[in-house]
Formats: sequence, C-alpha cells, structure tokens
Amino acid sequence: MVPGAASKDGSGKAESQLRKGVLEYCVLGLLRDGARYGVELLEVLGTVNVMTTSQGTIYPLLARLRREGLVDTTWQESPSGPPRRYYMLTSQGEAALAEFTEIWPHFRDAVDRFITD
Repeated sequence: MVPGAASKDGSGKAESQLRKGVLEYCVLGLLRDGARYGVELLEVLGTVNVMTTSQGTIYPLLARLRREGLVDTTWQESPSGPPRRYYMLTSQGEAALAEFTEIWPHFRDAVDRFITD
C-alpha cells in the first residue's frame, strides 16, 4: 500500500495507527462513568467515525485490559437474549486513565508543534 493511501475500509495508515494507540484509553474513559458491555462500547465508539472499530479489535483489547487489572467484569442478565459481560474500571484503570489524561494534552501540543505551519 502506498504511504498515506486509504485501506479497504477507507481509513489511512496514520488514522489506523493513531486509533490503535489511543483506543484503550478511550475505552477506559467510557468506563469511567459506569459499567458497559462490549457491543455497547462498539456503538458509542462508532458515533465518532475515526474511533469506529470491530468486535475483533474490542474483545481482545478488553481481555488484555482485564488481564492487566485495569478493568473487571461481571455477568448481568439481559432484557433480551443471553446474559452480558459488563466491564468496569478498577482503581488501576482509573490511575492509568488519569495518567493518560494528564499526558495527552502535552503530547498533542508537541505533535501539533511539529506538523503545523
């Protein structure tokens, strides 16, 4: 693929790499306000085009966050269908999100310094 060219899903390499780098923190941010299940996370992320992702990405990410102790899970009955696994932020997850939240503006501003005329 030509550098900067769009992939088959319409996103370019830069967009894809940026999404991979920040997706876990966006998920942690969504869990800050309460527990959510996987499809719900996908739907909310999908409301912002550049953050749209797939089940093949979100579930391995959630499993990793759980292994790392950043999220915990619980099963809850669903009003329609089988029980759902809900993900919630742990204190370690809150700390990781707080660290990212503090760093992100400085990182964004540093990048802007180099790429803005």
